[in-house]
Amino acid sequence: MTEQTAGRKVTANLVISLDGRYHGAGGPTDFATFASYATTDVARDQMTRMRENATTAVLGRVLAEGFMGYWPPVAADDNADPRDRGYAKWLVDTEKVVLSTTLTEAPWERTRVVNAPAADLVSELKADGEGDILVNTSPSVTKALLSADLLDRMYLVLIPEIAGGGLRLFDDGLPPSKWRLTYQEAGDLGVMALVYDRVR
Repeated sequence: MTEQTAGRKVTANLVISLDGRYHGAGGPTDFATFASYATTDVARDQMTRMRENATTAVLGRVLAEGFMGYWPPVAADDNADPRDRGYAKWLVDTEKVVLSTTLTEAPWERTRVVNAPAADLVSELKADGEGDILVNTSPSVTKALLSADLLDRMYLVLIPEIAGGGLRLFDDGLPPSKWRLTYQEAGDLGVMALVYDRVR
């Protein structure tokens, strides 16, 4: 994969279906179509890859609440897959920024809550600090950054199913952009890990 030459790289990760959806037709909590692919070697290796250079995690509130309820116990579980445990430890220990209009204080350590447009927050983060900024499985934030052309890299896991309903990652009206495939891996069940870097 290509390396960043200057400044902080803004990255995002998401699991999407063949028809570009990030959840099923049943609504934002419908992940039945996606669940069996989350524990494949390809998906777990992609999870490791995306956090390797990341020093800041940006999350939406709903996802952050789910993540911080689920992952901390995994970090302490000696029986967990080492890749899951590594990700969990990274999430607990890294700097986290949660975008929210309702939270008034951070409910987790090493976390701050920001009520601001995603593009403004990420522009601020890019101007200070080191390491990648990972928009961590937060499609609304990812969409906002695609609209503002602030994403430098996308870590996608593509599952071989058509969800048939649900929201899409790539909405109509996004500004045109060109991306270069810098990594790909196919695995069991037909799942693929893809890494795309923005060509500027």
